[in-house]
Amino acid sequence: MADGELVETNNSRKFTIAGRPEKIRVLVIESLPRWEFRFLRNALSRDPGVELSCLLFHPSLGMGDGKDYLTEFPKKLEDLAKYDVIFIGDVGMNQNQLTKEQCTLIRGLVENQASGLIFMPGSQGNQFSLLDTDLSDLLPVILDDTNREGLAESLPAPLSLTTEGRSSLLTLLGNNEEENPEIWRRLPGFYWHAPVVKAKGGAEVLAVHGNRRGKFGPTPLLVTKPAGSGKVLFMGIDSAWRWRRGVEDLYHYRFWGQVARWMSYQRNMASGQRVRLFFNPERPAPGATVTLNANAFDPNGAPLKEGNVAVDLTAPDGRTQRIELQKNESAWGAYSGRFKIDLPGTWKLRATATGAEDKPLETSIIAQGAELEKIGQPARPEVLEEMAKVSRGRIIQPGQLADLVKEISALPEPRPLETRVPLWSHWATIGALVILLGVFWAGRKFNGAF
Repeated sequence: MADGELVETNNSRKFTIAGRPEKIRVLVIESLPRWEFRFLRNALSRDPGVELSCLLFHPSLGMGDGKDYLTEFPKKLEDLAKYDVIFIGDVGMNQNQLTKEQCTLIRGLVENQASGLIFMPGSQGNQFSLLDTDLSDLLPVILDDTNREGLAESLPAPLSLTTEGRSSLLTLLGNNEEENPEIWRRLPGFYWHAPVVKAKGGAEVLAVHGNRRGKFGPTPLLVTKPAGSGKVLFMGIDSAWRWRRGVEDLYHYRFWGQVARWMSYQRNMASGQRVRLFFNPERPAPGATVTLNANAFDPNGAPLKEGNVAVDLTAPDGRTQRIELQKNESAWGAYSGRFKIDLPGTWKLRATATGAEDKPLETSIIAQGAELEKIGQPARPEVLEEMAKVSRGRIIQPGQLADLVKEISALPEPRPLETRVPLWSHWATIGALVILLGVFWAGRKFNGAF
């Protein structure tokens, strides 16, 4: 508390932080072991909160093998459904790479199970073949089909944060928003970027090319977009590994760690053995409608095809109700429902799936309401008197209202306001002079006086 401070109630604020152990499962799919892939793999494999799997389609040496490597794309639905985030590098539907059916599975994972998808194109242009698959609609940008190999730079080009990028947690590399733009300006530049025409509708552009502009404005290179229940990120450069220059893993590891957590956050809001539950908005206010989304699994870990998911809801005042979630038209065990928040406080949720014998999933939603002024409470004249003193006013009692009206009526008439316009600097004066000189000149011409 500072000396002379009058209001002490605004010196502190209470809020709730939920902590939970995390284990983010990430799948990285790539064709060639380019530098971006190598440093990305190192960053994710050294993150204690990430469980990494890599799928490397080498065109001449065959499938990559070793620690953290898969020898084939997950065949079973339950094996693919465990991944929270998927990175797709310079990969397409070329020979011995992804198939149309696998692309459809990836899209279903993102839209129905809230997984994250990151597109990281390369100079081979393999991702153009994905435009003929179900992943085409998830791509948050429009690519230039006339230049599939991308654009090379002779000098390093910078990334410039947009207004949304300056305030996004995804691009926060400093301790606060004020120093973040300066950090991005100091990052080493890139020598190649994807041939992007513009961002699609509904996408959020976080960073653009610092030098190049197209007919739609600066070239967007870091773009996000929601896709069903999940999120999609487009990274249009292949030089994030250069951010290690002079600072080692300070910015490179932090960026990719934030990407993995940001893309998988909603999916892991509340997770149990048989049910995964996420909701929107996360911090509702009284009067808001909360949308519940759930993913249910059978005992083998595969998405539940037949069955129901119920949520037992307990309000802050002790009222209880059961919400039967409706199954979506998909084979991914996706369910959804809605309810309305009518009281501030902690709402407890208990979700169960049909035939589940294990412990139900329990979580809570905190509704933070505004503190309303209590009706019928006596006024505090000492506070009002202090406010009047600070504002150089005067406090009166209800019985003095008649005297206040008389004082206002007795006030002298206000002096009229004068608005002076200097004629010598007014535009009308200049216009009149020009017109008069024009008439004078025309008259001389008619009279033959040159």
